[in-house]
Amino acid sequence: MDWTLVAKLVLALSPVVVLLVVFERLDVFRLVSGGSVAAYAAAGAALAALSYVSNAHVMDGLPIGFTDYSRYVAPVVEETLKGLIIVGLFATDRVGFKLDAAIAGFAVGAGFSVFENAYLLTIFPEANLGVWLVRGFGTAVMHGGATALFAVITHEFSEHQAHREGRHARLYPWVFLPGLLVAIAIHSAFNHLPGEPMLAMLAAMVLIPLTLLAVFSKGGATAHEWLEHDHEGHARLLADLREGRFAETDEGRALAAIAERFPRRIAAEARAWIELQLTLVLRAEEVLLAHERGEPAEVGEAERAQFHQMEALGREIGRAARHAIQPHLRFSRSDLYELHMLRHRVGNGRARV
Repeated sequence: MDWTLVAKLVLALSPVVVLLVVFERLDVFRLVSGGSVAAYAAAGAALAALSYVSNAHVMDGLPIGFTDYSRYVAPVVEETLKGLIIVGLFATDRVGFKLDAAIAGFAVGAGFSVFENAYLLTIFPEANLGVWLVRGFGTAVMHGGATALFAVITHEFSEHQAHREGRHARLYPWVFLPGLLVAIAIHSAFNHLPGEPMLAMLAAMVLIPLTLLAVFSKGGATAHEWLEHDHEGHARLLADLREGRFAETDEGRALAAIAERFPRRIAAEARAWIELQLTLVLRAEEVLLAHERGEPAEVGEAERAQFHQMEALGREIGRAARHAIQPHLRFSRSDLYELHMLRHRVGNGRARV
């Protein structure tokens, strides 16, 4: 066995994978499952393969050398490709808190870098250990960190937009632009230091983990406060709904006006649909808070049956009624993410989480 090649492989691939595992373990709420982390990394690896094809075509069409291309064009191509996965996660409410945004982003970047370094190792196996040291501890960490920061910054801007326009405001393209520009700037700055590989490696290995650790520290506290506050608010709303006080609120009056446009049967089913959504959001929040305390939380057949009933009621009342009702509910993007998380765990048959 060529132990030198094994050492190169370890240097090229292990640092970013170890960091990804560390960051995933720091998530006391267990917002992102191991399967999701693996899926995000696999998607990042697929995008790395696509980026090689894209870069080759773009570079062939531009009258610039490789150095200028790597500094100014490759960062735009690669960070945009990686960012597409994050955009998809936000658009489908698969990101709820900064913690899971950071983990998802780092996983995508880690998968990208693992494919890139493994591919380059097959092409340049004769490159010395120093090259793979820099690529493993520098380039790979840069890829993971840049995409993680893209996701975190996008989450911050989406929260500001939600505060201005409503708890589940529409995501406009400009929300993603600041994070993308930061990711491109980090990538470009790293590629500006080909003559100072150790400096580039140390900057990536020190600054990016420290920045993400700060995100985890603040994000964990913010997530706890959000969950506690939202849990109390949702509990009051559910109690109001069950005890008849909801009709006296602004939301209740707005929903009553909407219900008048539909048959009486639809109005009754819509109320049951809302109540089930609230019940399941509350259950998801209880699971997350139990995770934080290190306590087991049972999920299983009861939640599965509630999801089936909610979906059946949703089909009965129809898309038009659901879309008319949803803006008047107090559900944020984080709440919808919590529903997705609970549905995923129940769907996987996880009886204890």
